[in-house]
Amino acid sequence: MASGTPPPPPTPPKHTNRLYEEKSPYLLQHAHNPVDWYAWGQEAFDRAKQEDKPIFLSVGYSTCHWCHVMERKSFEDEEIGRLLSENFVCIKVDREERPDATSGGGGWPMSVWLTPDLRPFIGGTYFPPRDAGRRPGLKTVLTRIMEQWQTNRTTLESSGECVMEALRKVTAIAAAPGEAPPLAPDVANRLNLMFLMSYWALQMTLHTLRMMALGGIHDHVAQGFHRYSTDASWHVPHFEKMLYDPAQLAVAYFTAFQVSGEQFFADVARDILVYVSRDLSDKSGGFYSAEDADSVPSGGGPEKREGAFCVWTASELRELLGEVLPGATGRASLADVAMRHYGVREQGNVEPEQDPHGELQGQNVLIVRYSVELTAARFGLSVATVTELLASARAKMAAVRSTRPRPHLDTKMLASWNGLMLSGFACVGAALGDEALLQRAERAARFLKEHLWDAEGQTMLRSCYRGDQMELRFGTTHYREPMEEELLLSPAEVVVLPLTGFTSAEEMNHCCIPTAYAHTCIVLGLLWSSRATQWCLLLSEHQVSHSVATAGSAP
Repeated sequence: MASGTPPPPPTPPKHTNRLYEEKSPYLLQHAHNPVDWYAWGQEAFDRAKQEDKPIFLSVGYSTCHWCHVMERKSFEDEEIGRLLSENFVCIKVDREERPDATSGGGGWPMSVWLTPDLRPFIGGTYFPPRDAGRRPGLKTVLTRIMEQWQTNRTTLESSGECVMEALRKVTAIAAAPGEAPPLAPDVANRLNLMFLMSYWALQMTLHTLRMMALGGIHDHVAQGFHRYSTDASWHVPHFEKMLYDPAQLAVAYFTAFQVSGEQFFADVARDILVYVSRDLSDKSGGFYSAEDADSVPSGGGPEKREGAFCVWTASELRELLGEVLPGATGRASLADVAMRHYGVREQGNVEPEQDPHGELQGQNVLIVRYSVELTAARFGLSVATVTELLASARAKMAAVRSTRPRPHLDTKMLASWNGLMLSGFACVGAALGDEALLQRAERAARFLKEHLWDAEGQTMLRSCYRGDQMELRFGTTHYREPMEEELLLSPAEVVVLPLTGFTSAEEMNHCCIPTAYAHTCIVLGLLWSSRATQWCLLLSEHQVSHSVATAGSAP
């Protein structure tokens, strides 16, 4: 092509559906599927009733690995797209935009079939496009539902009523006083950990936090934590990074430092906030929502792979860290030290059962396999020397990672998660006396006040959900404790910010419905069973209310 000749225009997509007009990054990812998608709303519900068709509801978020897999293999499939569009009213929901529609638990993506009057009758998570062993594929599931809808509809509708009754019973159980979910071994239950520390269950809590920080769920090169691990030893994560994790883990780790006196925990808390400041921060002062799990491998290839941005082969590390270390046993290299310390194997350190699609074959997820003391003893070096060597190795790995294709960044700025993150920077910054962290909290506070609060009307500027209100109040309360400037809300404003979403005094005592207003399109408002944020907030506000009353101001 001659110099100066403009490149040819991009090929227009073959399909474009109504999600093209949405703002959600997740919905936009599906705007060119061969599926007649609707966003969640009355237009879709009306069509389902008018045409008497069942609804296919698909829920996910933009950085979800299995959501990407299902889109690539099922929703981009022409045959499946035709089956969906001709026989169902298809609705896509971004779970981060509609917490009122996704208040339960479970894996993602979530796939649910509903009657036209919004009663669920069949559900699941990820479906492969076609049958795989004993697991039915999406095509088979769609075909069977279509057949049953035509020939046995009464049974399906009866099934829907049974599902609703079961959900009502689950809701009643979750609302019972004293009820609490179990602490799963592979999910970083941040609020549960904070609860345990509040009651001084120290050994359990500190051990869990330590194992998380040493495991592969912790990004040892670029800081921060991945969303969750696939095993109880915290080794192999799903690699997406969500804002709500560092927002709460930073406080959990610093609290662990305060109650144990171990500098290790304070270092992890600072590490988390370094990551957020660098990679999840907008120049306006707000915080982005998430980083994806998938990215294009550095060697190229047509498809993204989970963890490609984060993992290493042994040969990559030997080439990068090949310098021989003076005085080390057996003329060991920096690669030898780093590979032993971080559990790197020549054949990769991910077992096949942890990698069902072979995306991590031959790759290594870095974990702290040995203490610095044991690593130093193995190579005949001092602890101080090995500490410096490992820092040097991490810096070199970080430089290489910065040249790799980055995962997708979800740049939504959600009020609730920004409130939590404000709390994290304010609490840790104040306790450490770290001016940089406090300045970052100040920028976040200015952002929230400018974009979300109407001081004259004493109200939020946006139509928000319970989590937005609750967690903004949480961040506001913690921000005001260490800061002298009136950058956000006054103590009185903090107290009067309305807690909409509580539909009765009983729910206020036990749980809260995750909606700001009564949405008739919500099938069943499941009660929010994790009450830690709610009660921490209300307890903090008791102190604020007391200070307001003492000052002679009415709350």
